[in-house]
Amino acid sequence: MPKDASVNTGAAQEQGSSGPSRRVSEMQAKLHRWAVADCGRRFDDLFNLVHDPATLIMAFDRVAGNQGARTAGVDGLTVADVEERIGVPGFLDDLRAQLKVGTFRPLPVRERKIPKPGGSGKVRRLGIPTIADRVVQAALKLVLEPIFEADFKPVS
Repeated sequence: MPKDASVNTGAAQEQGSSGPSRRVSEMQAKLHRWAVADCGRRFDDLFNLVHDPATLIMAFDRVAGNQGARTAGVDGLTVADVEERIGVPGFLDDLRAQLKVGTFRPLPVRERKIPKPGGSGKVRRLGIPTIADRVVQAALKLVLEPIFEADFKPVS
């Protein structure tokens, strides 16, 4: 892989962005740079990056921007419910505290059956995680993706 290849963050970066977006972007660039420089590098302490407030804010923004934000998991909460009832800062602070002390546990997914494409009449199962589980998954992706992207070909 060429050393000048950029990390695929999945979203276009704004020029002159600041705050959590810039902090996460810089963290991703640094992780990617380290992974490219030493393919055998051992990445210690990534967990602190996962529960970093900036990472959780960006993860929540990504979850809130998805079409699935309107769908509730087994806890019955949608992104709109979190924003209106709990408040995003409170929700993320609670989630961060659970992650830091190790008490966070993902809940079971809500299962729905949806029709398969093609009009065959068959259905497939769709698992719908809770908003908290989706935010944690997105935070993990933000931290791990730049490391794994270093090993991928530019065309993959």
